[in-house]
Amino acid sequence: MTDRLELLLTLAFFLDFLVGDPRSWWHPVQSIGSFASFVERVLRSMEWLPLKQAGVVAVVLVVGGSAVVTAGVLDLAFSLHPVVGTVLTIVTMYYTLATKDLADHAGRVFEALRAGDVQLGRERVAMMVGRDTALLDETGVAQAATESVAENCVDGVTAPLFYALLFGPVGAVAYKAANTLDSMFGYKNERYLEFGWAAARFDDLLNYLPSRLTVLAIFGAAKVSGMRSGEVFHAVALTAKRHASPNAGFPEAAFAGALGVRFGGPRWYEGERRDLPWLGIAEERCSPEVLRKAVSLMLVSSGLFLLGGIMLKVVL
Repeated sequence: MTDRLELLLTLAFFLDFLVGDPRSWWHPVQSIGSFASFVERVLRSMEWLPLKQAGVVAVVLVVGGSAVVTAGVLDLAFSLHPVVGTVLTIVTMYYTLATKDLADHAGRVFEALRAGDVQLGRERVAMMVGRDTALLDETGVAQAATESVAENCVDGVTAPLFYALLFGPVGAVAYKAANTLDSMFGYKNERYLEFGWAAARFDDLLNYLPSRLTVLAIFGAAKVSGMRSGEVFHAVALTAKRHASPNAGFPEAAFAGALGVRFGGPRWYEGERRDLPWLGIAEERCSPEVLRKAVSLMLVSSGLFLLGGIMLKVVL
């Protein structure tokens, strides 16, 4: 399978681009999430096991288990028939990508704002972000959606592509399992501060290279799309490390530079105000048109990331 992995991944990428994730379909991440919840309950019931160590065990069990199950299912599929194995390989990698899903979510916010329905925009952007959206104006809604597109470009697209190129469908699923754990356990609150520590740190580790390589893809996409490519690296160099996350600031600052806007600033979470540092070097605020451009930038960046990865593998 290795000699044709690039072709299968390309087919998976285009399948995701065309079909996305229909909500009526079963999704493997749902099963990973259910297994993670089961593992958490079991480990928390072991009162003799310190929470921090329990969190490490959870990461090993969920990420390792997801990888082992994926490898076993694919081996079984290939033993039945090469065509069955090939199709399942494509579908497995397709399920780890969220290009169209991300574009569709942002597109629905854009359509609401373009129609002048800010309330509908608030409702739709609430499905993309964790901040309070009830009091956002048009600019706030557009900024929330644009920031989400920028941040999730890595988690939802380029990082799964990166690990699929390196380790095939098993690598992509293992990454998705780690990312799912971070979204479930990676909170700095009383419940997860210790138990979720390993999940958050492991996700940071896995995203370190993809987040930085994505900046190159964003630069290329801005260049071919006629956006502000010259400001991408400048914005990253000056502002990326202001972000609380060791990785998220890189794609966000790159997007801000390419779009000529700034991200960050004050926002509310569960009624509590937080003042986030500004990312980007421009003073302009987001708008519905900026959101539309961000979706285009994400799509082109994703395609260039895949193309660049395939070319690099061929050369090496």
